[in-house]
Amino acid sequence: ELTGYTISLSNFGMFAGRYATPVIVPPCVAIIAAGKGRHQMTPVMGGFESHKVIPLSVTFDHRACTGGEAARFLKAMLDDLAKPN
Repeated sequence: ELTGYTISLSNFGMFAGRYATPVIVPPCVAIIAAGKGRHQMTPVMGGFESHKVIPLSVTFDHRACTGGEAARFLKAMLDDLAKPN
């Protein structure tokens, strides 16, 4: 039933959207949603720094993976995005 599946990216942030709950459309089994990036003051040792943050969310089909697998995928993506250029 789940053959030839894909993961999609929805960049709704380019239209000034900050948060969304994307809907999966077959043959996708997951969709990553990226909201509008913004600068946020983040506490660091000795003060604050301005960091660019992008809200991300993932919607997935439980027939394709478990919640734990989806969470590990999202964490791996966040860890990769947090690396310096």
